[in-house]
Amino acid sequence: MNRENTFKKRKFTLPGEAGHEKLTLELAERWGADVIRDSDGTTLSEEILSAGYEIYSTICPIREHNPWIHKNMDARQQSFLSTPPEIATSTELSIDLMKGFFQEQFSVNDTANALPYWQVYERTSDTLVPETEWSYENGVVTIKTIPFRQYTVSFLAWREWEEISMYNHTTNNWDKEKLKQLNPYIPKAQEYLKEWFVNWCKTHPHSDVVRFTSLFYNFAWIWGSDKRNPHLFTDWASYDFTVCPEALNDFEQEYGYRLLAEDFVRQGKYNATHRVPSQKKRDWMEFIGKFTRRATRELVDIIHDAGKKAYVFYDDSWVGMEPFNGYFHEMAFDGIIKCVFSGYEARMCADVPVDIHEIRFHPYLFPVGLGGAPTFSEGGEPHKDAMKYWVFVRRALLRKKIERSGLGGYLSLTKDFPEFLTTMDKILEEFDTISALHDTGKPELIIKHRIGILHAWGKLRTWTLSGHFHETENHMLIHVLEALSGFPLDVNFLSFEDITNGNLKDFDIIINAGGAGSAWSGGDLWKDDNVVTTLTKWVYEGGIFFGIGETSAVHGYNNYLRMAHVLGVDIDNGEKACHGRYKHDVTIVKTYNKYSRPLPSQYHPIADKIFNRHLLSSNAKVLNINERNMVINDFGKGKGVYIPHYYDKQLDGAFYFLQSLIIAVTGKIEIDGLTNNPFVECAVFPEKIIFINNSDSIEECTCTWQGKTYETKLKSYEMKEIDL
Repeated sequence: MNRENTFKKRKFTLPGEAGHEKLTLELAERWGADVIRDSDGTTLSEEILSAGYEIYSTICPIREHNPWIHKNMDARQQSFLSTPPEIATSTELSIDLMKGFFQEQFSVNDTANALPYWQVYERTSDTLVPETEWSYENGVVTIKTIPFRQYTVSFLAWREWEEISMYNHTTNNWDKEKLKQLNPYIPKAQEYLKEWFVNWCKTHPHSDVVRFTSLFYNFAWIWGSDKRNPHLFTDWASYDFTVCPEALNDFEQEYGYRLLAEDFVRQGKYNATHRVPSQKKRDWMEFIGKFTRRATRELVDIIHDAGKKAYVFYDDSWVGMEPFNGYFHEMAFDGIIKCVFSGYEARMCADVPVDIHEIRFHPYLFPVGLGGAPTFSEGGEPHKDAMKYWVFVRRALLRKKIERSGLGGYLSLTKDFPEFLTTMDKILEEFDTISALHDTGKPELIIKHRIGILHAWGKLRTWTLSGHFHETENHMLIHVLEALSGFPLDVNFLSFEDITNGNLKDFDIIINAGGAGSAWSGGDLWKDDNVVTTLTKWVYEGGIFFGIGETSAVHGYNNYLRMAHVLGVDIDNGEKACHGRYKHDVTIVKTYNKYSRPLPSQYHPIADKIFNRHLLSSNAKVLNINERNMVINDFGKGKGVYIPHYYDKQLDGAFYFLQSLIIAVTGKIEIDGLTNNPFVECAVFPEKIIFINNSDSIEECTCTWQGKTYETKLKSYEMKEIDL
């Protein structure tokens, strides 16, 4: 809409709130907002709507339809659930299906079209129990059993309470109606949704942008009834909440085979993203993705026909959207919005193939944060939270441009936190500065080598594992991605299939990091001899293979690490306890000791007695960089590089990780474009060099670029520009 106001605007989205018009408009002017949005649980008054701003309106296609759902209860969403294993103490065992689950979230779907998909397993031998050996009545399955063996029942359940509504009720003290979610796969639900969107557009002439929050399927979030373990299963990238008998039947017709409960619950472990995906899971994801894109495009076309833009939120009910599968453009979104705690999330947003990228700053304007700690409530320090997150996000923004930023939540909560407002002043100024720098040209790379992150998912999980940092921090790769997100390097992602298809020619460095058996290390995908042979040849001809943790680990071969011959390191799980070990010297690499900090407790040396890593060759060199050990093994024209662990949560640890990459490539510790202080990073743009202080103390540093040395001193968390 063509509205005007008189003050300077930036590309910033402010959450408004009816009843707090004065605060909304004051902060809109203070922060130069060009857009005001509603949030879950808030509305915008006529005074705000007519104040001269563009308006974002939030729609979750599957929520806010309770009256229709109550008349069409067969159009609720569903999920497979698996009961906890129970031990039979006689020849018969009865299992209460809902025992242990949060009964406000689920109820048993025992309709005639659901029961054929149920399965009972004897888990001691992992054997399917024939249907003739069990019966069901009134929420209880009775099984003919072998005494002292374990049994589970996997069944379809109705989802009775939409998970984001459930979270807001329990966390943000909502007392409004508990929302259900409609199942868009049901044809009558699809028709209802299209009619609803047409009517919504007609009755919301003030809305310029419709923000989908998000699409149809929420990430899997299974709650339990025991407060000691309230969240039984959470996976941001899971497809467990996409099932229903109608979709399963159509899948069977299209793919030629049938999926049952066990294909989803997989021994009660479910199809977690951290597991190497089965072909069945890949097929189901492809199937749901095709439906999601088609159904979404129909709704986006309605939005466009009404003269509005359509953005999508890359969180909540995003499942099926898959921005990196090559088909995202089919949905015709005009922009994408991502909430960010971390640098890797900013890069994840920036790499989506769409015109407009917008990040949502944390903390959200909620009483408590996602971790349960107070934010905008008694005991909260949201200004410190905002700066903590910004320090990680800022370094990533220096590497890839994001066009817009914004906040979300209840603006009225900021009234008692003036320090947060001041902190946001600084953050928004720095965001504008970084955005303007990108308009002058791309930032320089300090090494030209193309880096590929190798894991089971490849490009599909670009810059992510599954969820926010605090949800995946036990995985080494998320720490690697967080470090890489702010480095001046060329980083991409590849799968094991890419190796067999000959795509290694696109990379100079391959990084593989993770725990044995995980999707990130690769698990059984390393049993493909062609993968090992192809990688070995690639390194021999000049590539660098960088292994971290239990890289390439799989049982059944002469070495536990299948790339041990390249890395010069293996892990012994007890099978070689009687074998000799190569002795090795440790070369101390000169670092800048005046900036050293205490060693993180997660550190483990190469000669780790717990994990029993050992060298395979006297030619392998052990280097020590600021008390962090690494192995470099020359292999033909290339190198194998091994780091036993990487769990550095602080950005000085990222600095030393970058140095290990530089040593592997150049044999040197210093390079143009790298500062001499692990707490200060820099980015080189066509006309300026930018320094950022990632610490809360005063820091000094120097950086050399193209023969000239730049020296500076920075205050706590300061960002500084210097002309080249």
